[in-house]
Amino acid sequence: MDAAARTAHDSTLQPFSEMEHYKHADELPPEIMADSYDKLERLCLKYMNEDDFSKVEQAYCFAAEKHCNQKRRSGEMYINHPVEVAIILADLKMDCDVVCAALLHDTVEDTETSLTDVSGLFGDTVAELVDGVTKLTNIEVDSMDEKQALTLRKMFLAMSKDIRVIIVKLADRLHNMRTLQYMRPEKQLEKAKETMDIYAPIAQRLGISKIKTELDDLALKYSQPEVFNDLVKQINARKTEREEFVQQIVDEVSTHMKNANIDAEVNGRVKHFFSIYKKMVNQDKSVDQIYDLFAVRIIVDSVKDCYAALGVIHEMYTPVPGRFKDYIAMPKANMYQSLHTTLMSSIGQPFEIQIRTKEMHKTAEYGIAAHWKYKESEDGKKSVEAKEEEKLSWLRQILEWQRDMSDNREFLSLLKGDLDLFQEDVYCFTPNGDVKNLPNGSTPVDFAYAIHSAVGNKMVGARVNGKLVNIDYKIQNGDRIAQLVIAKYERVEVEVTTELQDTVRGEGGFGHTGIKG
Repeated sequence: MDAAARTAHDSTLQPFSEMEHYKHADELPPEIMADSYDKLERLCLKYMNEDDFSKVEQAYCFAAEKHCNQKRRSGEMYINHPVEVAIILADLKMDCDVVCAALLHDTVEDTETSLTDVSGLFGDTVAELVDGVTKLTNIEVDSMDEKQALTLRKMFLAMSKDIRVIIVKLADRLHNMRTLQYMRPEKQLEKAKETMDIYAPIAQRLGISKIKTELDDLALKYSQPEVFNDLVKQINARKTEREEFVQQIVDEVSTHMKNANIDAEVNGRVKHFFSIYKKMVNQDKSVDQIYDLFAVRIIVDSVKDCYAALGVIHEMYTPVPGRFKDYIAMPKANMYQSLHTTLMSSIGQPFEIQIRTKEMHKTAEYGIAAHWKYKESEDGKKSVEAKEEEKLSWLRQILEWQRDMSDNREFLSLLKGDLDLFQEDVYCFTPNGDVKNLPNGSTPVDFAYAIHSAVGNKMVGARVNGKLVNIDYKIQNGDRIAQLVIAKYERVEVEVTTELQDTVRGEGGFGHTGIKG
């Protein structure tokens, strides 16, 4: 918690040993209860068993006691913040330990509670999650940038052990952004920029659009208030007319799906403010010139129904050439799958339709939060399934930088560049037909590093679509990268290179990409 947001602290707090340790929410004195705990309880009881919910309830009671003499800058009881963070996570159906960590995430930083206390009462996993989210305090640095970099280094290291750390942190940041109006203007700008540079892109990489889209809009609202307010004004100017148009499309599509015997849920919306703003910037257009302000979503039962629905849609409306994307056959790096097609309505108004299954929709909304599966290994520690781990290659790259870079500000700069929100992915193929997702503007060097850092360090050329290309060649969607040319070295280094090739071949690197040593 920001020191400025703290109105009563330290001496008024009870020592840990003298706390009442209530176990049930209804035993708490009314003056220290959170306003929205009932909502958290309802959400948790929808998917948690009795024992798990009992643990959540005890974590709430503990946090309420610990924060009992603290208030936020808004004047409300501080306990409202961790409860709201927990609500965001319960809405994502995160497990008991994650919800507990959300309730306790500020106790170590802002009260006299220690990680040992948390571990003793709620277990090592909860304590590790709390530690991963807790900012570094009492450190001497030359600038706030350096302090931010150190905090992020700690967070990414914790993420490498348990990805749920960042999911808690994203929920924490989302609620802080929702209440940013109570902060000073300069603090609003600082938090908005940090959100846009770091947290929204991470939510994007993890595929959690439910959090990502709201972070985007709030970051734009506070980083560029005039732009945001003007955009809202322009969108709302014809709000009724636009809503009527979308509803007409929804009704037409629903009727045709029913006639085609396709069981489908159809809904429509105007796209999020930041999504529209990004198109305006990237395409240098005004709101009126943006092609697809509207999106209609069709949710069906199976992949077969997705393509059947697409056939019906393309028969109903004229597709806009070059505006069809099949993310089912070629999913995005964050696991997103859907069919996207832009169409022209009968009145000449373009709009986008997205078609996906219910499972794909769940992934699109919740991303890795929906699919991150934990299994017990032989030593009793939790590990992640290999399929899900592959989705986090970008995190491994960040951890490599973290290990290799001693300059905190350089690390922060590189991190922001890698998470650049405005970049889109390009898709290229290995000789075996495997798809590699890379940031727009990537070169064969980036492709090599995506396989293994050692390959990137050695490569001096590449063959793309059967032709030799320069190493600064910009990879295009659909490129087939058949070979990477590895530099030849002196005899001593050749032995090292041979050993390296054996290592990478064992990891599935050279053997899968047709690399020539």
